Amino acid sequence: MNASVPLSLPLVNSSLRTDRGDASARLVDTFGRVHNNLRISVTDRCNLRCVYCMPEEVTFIDRRELLTFEEIATFVRVAAPLGINKIRLTGGEPLMRRDLHKLVALLREIPGIHDLGLTTNGLLLAEQASVLYAAGLRRLNISLDTLDPHRFRQITRRDGLQATIDGLFEARRLGFRPIKVNAVAVRGLIEHDLIPLAVFCREYGFEFRLIEYMPIGAEPWERDKVFFAHEIIEKLEREIAPLVPAPDYDPRAPAMEFDYADGRGRVGLIASVSRPFCQRCNRLRLTADGKLRHCLFALEETDLKPLLRPVCEASVLAEAIRRTVWSKWEGHEINTARFVKPSRTMHAIGG
Repeated sequence: MNASVPLSLPLVNSSLRTDRGDASARLVDTFGRVHNNLRISVTDRCNLRCVYCMPEEVTFIDRRELLTFEEIATFVRVAAPLGINKIRLTGGEPLMRRDLHKLVALLREIPGIHDLGLTTNGLLLAEQASVLYAAGLRRLNISLDTLDPHRFRQITRRDGLQATIDGLFEARRLGFRPIKVNAVAVRGLIEHDLIPLAVFCREYGFEFRLIEYMPIGAEPWERDKVFFAHEIIEKLEREIAPLVPAPDYDPRAPAMEFDYADGRGRVGLIASVSRPFCQRCNRLRLTADGKLRHCLFALEETDLKPLLRPVCEASVLAEAIRRTVWSKWEGHEINTARFVKPSRTMHAIGG
């Protein structure tokens, strides 16, 4: 595709340059934010029912409505010349999508994609890690909220802790780097598991990442259930070791990153509630059924499926991507009376 697809909308800050030397090649919104990060959900199905993510009983999207791997790859081939260079595959549980390694291989071949990661609950990882690694995947985020089997079932409404642990260590053995362990900081839950998880990650070389509890699950959200980032830092420093800002911290990334002062590990904090990063957000989201979202909490979506089926006209698709970015709001407004919870829960949007 030609990187200089005509844009009918005005550009923001046209003095900004890309690696191609063309400011029009970049996805810029009305607030001047440049977008290079794409999260692709490959399925809304999941083998867990985490209380902060989805209802226990759910009707999943008809598989015929899911984008095919070829359609996903086509979208990325159009998006990459516009500046998308970082991709994370999500779900639901992405490893429930059959032959996911084939999509990994397709995406690795697309020029301009420099960073490809996967977020998973790890239950199926031990059996799929080798083919994913062979296909070119190297970065993993593995969701794990507790090391206690009883508490694992309480949070996920399913068994499977040992399978997740097995997946973590198989990925480590194969050479995946980095491997990040994600936990959601829900007050009443995380206090019991924070230190054991942090010690576990320090001991085995996993990066521990904590995400403030957000209003995106099936249950009514209560702000007083958020265990805030500053409380996490205080508890880690009090019970483990002092933390210092990571020297290679990317200010555009959603996570604030800290290293233990003793050099034994890293902690990332995604403080979407207490410290929103909307002003520097660089993300787009493609749902499993082909909807493009400019924000996790977006109330509107752009349906791209008609632009991908039966054939794709690259310039029309590129224009739709640009318009979605251009329409991006200033922020999610979680902390205001104006906040409206999205109709989709996390599993249907993509984690």
